[in-house]
Amino acid sequence: MTALINRGHIFDDFFRDIAPGFYVKPLHGDPLPSPNQIKIDVKETDKAYTVHAEVPGVSKEEINVSVDGNVVTLRAEIKQEDRTGDDEKMLRSERYYGEISRSFQLPVDINSADATAKYDNGVLTLTLPKKQVAGGVQKLRID
Repeated sequence: MTALINRGHIFDDFFRDIAPGFYVKPLHGDPLPSPNQIKIDVKETDKAYTVHAEVPGVSKEEINVSVDGNVVTLRAEIKQEDRTGDDEKMLRSERYYGEISRSFQLPVDINSADATAKYDNGVLTLTLPKKQVAGGVQKLRID
């Protein structure tokens, strides 16, 4: 089944116009990110893959990257909190916690021992060297 009908959006606009107070949005205005919100770009050279993944608003300590053969998995723990000062009184607090993850498969196994990761300004950059096959391409002799 490749074409599934999403029925959740048919009446959303209608009810939002009729009863706008019924739909209460979070204080931040953003729901918990879904896995497809980790946007990635994958580039390939002869020796490695370079992956750029957008993971904004997450500290590098809350990001985990794992490599298993040719499958790369990105996980990030999202913590969004509202803080107040000492002289303030909390009237309403909306926060969410959760984890998002995304996995993708590359055409060739990765040499995970030489792989590197760098996180800067919300962008995670992975350098994933290709695992070299011993002897490269081997031509078989036909008897």
